Amino acid sequence: MSIKLSTAIIPFTLAAALAVSGAGLAADTAVHDHDHGDVPFELQLNDGEKWAIDAPLAKAMGDISLVMRGSIDAIHEDQLPATEYVPLAEQINDSVAYMVENCELPPEADAQLHMVIAQLVTGADKMAGNNVDATPREGAVQVLGALEAYERYFDDPDFVAVIH
Repeated sequence: MSIKLSTAIIPFTLAAALAVSGAGLAADTAVHDHDHGDVPFELQLNDGEKWAIDAPLAKAMGDISLVMRGSIDAIHEDQLPATEYVPLAEQINDSVAYMVENCELPPEADAQLHMVIAQLVTGADKMAGNNVDATPREGAVQVLGALEAYERYFDDPDFVAVIH
């Protein structure tokens, strides 16, 4: 059985994912030490194996990684102006919307993925400047943590990690 979400329920799905995931990834502003904090949500492997993916998920996560890789040096050096985070956040949100609309994962894998999605959406929200308690750079760190979690828990052999 697969789950396909209509765009009308995306906000509810993301809200549920946020509730399940608890607090966001620790947005450590000291990116230079590469410490993204512990992942507070409980992602799990599939009986010791990474979760299977489908083509829409691979495309969306690959696109998000590509967007972040394009700006990683400026983010890492804290040289990316706040206004330049906004289009990155929009691209992340577009990829998440595509992923949610087109992904057809089994329910167990989908539940794991939604914890990653919650971190992507929360990070993108910070990057867009929609969170007065966080900087856009902190949002980028959260997105990077979500990408690392995706790589660790999902079997995507073509995924190119963001090296920082």
